[in-house]
Amino acid sequence: MSNSNLHMQNTQFSELQTLPALFSWRVQQTPDAEAYRQYDEANAQWQSYSWQQTNERVTGFVKALSGLNLASGSRIAILLPNGLHAVCIDQASLALACVPVPMHALDNPASIAYILSDSDASFLIAASYQQWVDIASVGLDLPALRQVVVLEKSSIPVFVMSSVPVTSLDEWLASGSNNTALVQTPVANELAALVYTSGTTGKPKGVMLTHTNVMSNVKAVVQRVAPVITDVFLSFLPLSHTFERTAGYYLPIAAGACVAFSRSTKQLPQDLLEVRPTILISVPRIYERVFSAIQNKLALSKLQSWLFNTAMSVGWRRFCRAQGRLSDGSLNAAIDASAWMIFDKLIAQKLQMQFGGRLRVAVSGGAALSSVISHCFLGLGIPIVQGYGMTETAPVVAFNAPNDNDPATVGRPVAEVEVRIGDNAELLVRGPNVMRGYWKRDEDTTKAFIDGWLRTGDQAAIESGRVRILGRVKEIIVTSTGEKIAPVDLELAVTNDSVFEQAYAFGENHPFISCAVVLNRRYWIELANSSGLNPDDSESLRSPKAVDAVVKRIRGLTESFPYYAQPKAVILSLEPWTIENTLITPTLKLKRNNLANHFEESIKDIYSRKIK
Repeated sequence: MSNSNLHMQNTQFSELQTLPALFSWRVQQTPDAEAYRQYDEANAQWQSYSWQQTNERVTGFVKALSGLNLASGSRIAILLPNGLHAVCIDQASLALACVPVPMHALDNPASIAYILSDSDASFLIAASYQQWVDIASVGLDLPALRQVVVLEKSSIPVFVMSSVPVTSLDEWLASGSNNTALVQTPVANELAALVYTSGTTGKPKGVMLTHTNVMSNVKAVVQRVAPVITDVFLSFLPLSHTFERTAGYYLPIAAGACVAFSRSTKQLPQDLLEVRPTILISVPRIYERVFSAIQNKLALSKLQSWLFNTAMSVGWRRFCRAQGRLSDGSLNAAIDASAWMIFDKLIAQKLQMQFGGRLRVAVSGGAALSSVISHCFLGLGIPIVQGYGMTETAPVVAFNAPNDNDPATVGRPVAEVEVRIGDNAELLVRGPNVMRGYWKRDEDTTKAFIDGWLRTGDQAAIESGRVRILGRVKEIIVTSTGEKIAPVDLELAVTNDSVFEQAYAFGENHPFISCAVVLNRRYWIELANSSGLNPDDSESLRSPKAVDAVVKRIRGLTESFPYYAQPKAVILSLEPWTIENTLITPTLKLKRNNLANHFEESIKDIYSRKIK
């Protein structure tokens, strides 16, 4: 054993300063333990890889990448779906002191081309030749790009940028097999990633995250979650997003836990049953879909609906007692305990099995989770903990722990991270996880800070050490009458009803609030039939009768809001808003500018008419 390996074995986790040091340490600690698992389509089975096997693959990538003789700090663009290849190129980049630039595999070519150009990427690895053809077709000048590698083994298309060599992954790895893997160990204050914010408005900005930023966050999350070597993560959020990179990729390396890569979001329900994860990193939309499916089934049976809601209420009281937030006497607790023996088998275990049946932590981040859904899932034994963060904070600022969980908040700040409330109730953050700044955007970087504190753009309150998010500073609709409304609150109130799959509130500088909704198809068929409309005719979605019925339903859902915040008009849609049609971000947040453009004509029509 080499002296460096011996030193790595003696190194404590707390002493690690960089991401390649973390990976090397893990390989030395548990070389034969399962590190990754992904589905082999050819053999129709899950394939496992140990830490040592993963390290051997990473070494192959390091050798091939070494052949380009890239300078320390060179940007390596990664346009791959989650999987072992994405891990290998990321680790190889870090081992050579280069900077990974992770990109969403489903992003549009123009956005990818912009990121390649803005980051001055020297290298690009993509899933297919067609992706590269589409990127090159955008026509942006990419003078820094020296090599393109694609996973496909088929022949290279005729149309490629002739100035940039394009090769398959197998050919590229083979070409570097005789190279020497000369690693260039980065230092803690150097960049560990250049992550472009997906942006709900405007062009994406490159967030500069250092090894210190990411490692401090990993260490803080380890303290709060305490993952162990026997844990299994199911990875399905894109690795281009910092939430998944830190919590679903680097955190399992620290713990020595296994990461299974989901085949696709469509196959996620099946993957949950097969992988049976113990830790799930997710965004609210996934929980919302499960909840919506449950509500649709319950609508068919009053008895089932009563049983489910009663089980949820009993379970919620049990949860609150366990968290020390309900003291209603031993008799009530005993009654609920007896009832739970029935409801657990009849209701709760069936829901738990949809997630594999052995979840011990289900993290929800990236956006607000409805209280209705959190109460339901926590009450029925799905251990959801909400958190808060942003790309600029690597990303975790605060989150709840399973044994210290208040779902009305996003929890307590993690170790070494400070928070305070600034002007206009804006949450300010300071700590070792806060970014260096925005790539090539000094002015934007200056604006992002005030007196050394990062401005999050979110309004919040700090109550008993916990952070409660109130809304976005900039995502406030100001009507022409001067009223101010938080659209996210309205949208959550609407989508709490399972007939509305998505909702977008608008009304800036207009006299009243309106919204666009994506309807549950079953509900739409029922509504159309009862209104004498053809559900297959898109014009039926504009029928005053259907629109009025939906407005009435939405007004009922938002009756607790001030009258001026209740939507008075609605746009009906059946087509989901997706990443592919650029209407939501990779973490399923609404792209408000894109939605405004998408519904531009309908919005003009609404405000050209007088609504009572």
